[in-house]
Amino acid sequence: MDLKTHHLSVLTQQESFDFTSTALALFRFQAQHNTVYKEYVQNLRIKTEEVKSLQQIPFLPIEFFKEQEVKTGDFEPEATFYSSGTTKQARSRHFVSSLRLYHQVSERIFEHFYGPLQEYVVLALLPSYLEQGGSSLVAMVDHFIKKTAQPEEGFFLRNHTGLLQALRQARGRGKKVLLMGVSYALLDLAEELQGKEDFTGVTVMETGGMKGRRREMIREELHAQLKRGFGVPAIHSEYGMTELLSQGYSQGEGVFWPGYTMRILLRDLNDPFDMSGKINSGGINVIDLANVDSCAFIETKDIGRLHPEGSFEVLGRFDNSDIRGCNLLVS
Repeated sequence: MDLKTHHLSVLTQQESFDFTSTALALFRFQAQHNTVYKEYVQNLRIKTEEVKSLQQIPFLPIEFFKEQEVKTGDFEPEATFYSSGTTKQARSRHFVSSLRLYHQVSERIFEHFYGPLQEYVVLALLPSYLEQGGSSLVAMVDHFIKKTAQPEEGFFLRNHTGLLQALRQARGRGKKVLLMGVSYALLDLAEELQGKEDFTGVTVMETGGMKGRRREMIREELHAQLKRGFGVPAIHSEYGMTELLSQGYSQGEGVFWPGYTMRILLRDLNDPFDMSGKINSGGINVIDLANVDSCAFIETKDIGRLHPEGSFEVLGRFDNSDIRGCNLLVS
């Protein structure tokens, strides 16, 4: 069994695995078989055999996904995910050899935090993602909808009437309801409702992103408006992006827990190679073990705070960085 096949089997088994040793093995594999990452590591004059800890691993700046084909090995992708953006912006590309791993990992992460998908009806307001196409978020939600085997429609674009009818039908069948939406679309619905519909027990989850449709808001303001409009005690959030295949989830107050294939490290704001572990807030680096086809070690443009137990917050973004559709807003 080659390392990639072994790695995939480790990620999809139900038993726990040693994150550090798995990450280090994947690092050495990708530093050899990923052309872009290999050149990056070599230019930093890093000897892979001397890397013994997660903090010593070099993290690939996320901009490379816009400029290069970040692929581990040679394969014909089953899917290519694209970041959101305008026609004037270069869009990140994430090449995936098989969607099966993505579906398995995202499903397992969600069910760890929220329970079996079969207990849910999933409703989605993701108009901009559907219109642009190639969205990893849409692919994930579509998989969730299929797993529920729900008779209700899942995607509603801007059809609020149809969504509310599906909500009532689901509640009548005694199902849990998950409403996932891009921030501006949820705000549109919340302003229309203002408590006129019963959302008691509904999990409202925002995926971030105003897409230029509304003014940007800090998280507290956004969540306050959504809670008031939907009449719910908390707004849940998803942390993900085109360049990642794993997710983190927040069940309120903007505190995220990473999925089992994901680990957050912080880098110094002025020195991207300083990940000493003594940093209270800094740039977010993500290890995503599901990124076996691309690069598992990503230097994002997000700024965050890491808590001792492994949860994290997103505080904002570096200046002059693109607005990321799946990220939380500056808080």
